[in-house]
Parts: sequence; C-alpha cells; structure tokens
Amino acid sequence: MTIAPIMLGGERYVSVPEAVPAELAITRASTGWVFELRLSVRLHGACVRCLGDAVVEEALSLREYQATSPDSDELTTPYLVDDRLDLSAWARDSLVLALPDKILCRPDCAGLCPTCGRNLNQEPHGHEDEEADPRWAALERLRNEL
Repeated sequence: MTIAPIMLGGERYVSVPEAVPAELAITRASTGWVFELRLSVRLHGACVRCLGDAVVEEALSLREYQATSPDSDELTTPYLVDDRLDLSAWARDSLVLALPDKILCRPDCAGLCPTCGRNLNQEPHGHEDEEADPRWAALERLRNEL
C-alpha cells in the first residue's frame, strides 16, 4: 500500500518507504463487515521550529464498520465504494489524525533565532547587546518604573 505525501503547514512529509507493508483483516459480523488495518509508517519532513530534518514514526491499528443495510451514515465507512476498500486513503486520513501537533526534529528543539535566523540547536547565542527599537522606548520606561 502506498501513502501519498502529506502537506501540513506548508511543509511536505513523505513516507519512507513509500510502499508501506500492512495487515488487513475482514470479519463478517451479523449485520455487516468489520475491517481492521494495522501498519507502521515513518514520515520524513521538516521540523516546524528549525526547518531541519524530522522523522515521525506512527504505528496505527484501525477499524471501520460497514453495515449490510445501513440506516444512517454512522453505519458506513467512506472508504468502501462500489465494493472496493480504499486502503491508501484510509491509512493516510488516519495517519494525519494521529500525527503530533508539532513535528519536531527532537523534543527540545530550540528553533531559529528570531533576530538573525541561525539554528539555535547548532549555535546557541543571544543578542543582548543590540539597541532596542526607539519606538518601544515609552514601554521600556514604563517597565523600569514598575
């Protein structure tokens, strides 16, 4: 099964390898079918803080139900169309929901310096000696008075 590239926050994340091994089990229930899918996916893309390489690994165990005579949309799966189960779309949608809020190269990623743009993971530094913007002078005086 292939996982199409995923775009999140303007960044592209690709599955490596693109073809992901998966296990599918189909069980006949008294009122329909139960589909179970298990797979592990490794995504490569950019860290949202420093734009370096980030890798995310997710192990998914998924389940969908399709009723034989559905009374509502809740008893159907959107991945079964004309008796064909779209495994790639199902896996991709579930993977997007399982991803962390922020994809990072490492949990303690420091990101980029907001002043000069250098990677703070490789060059931790500060810019204390720089002169403050004169437009903020009134607020600086107020901060010193408090």
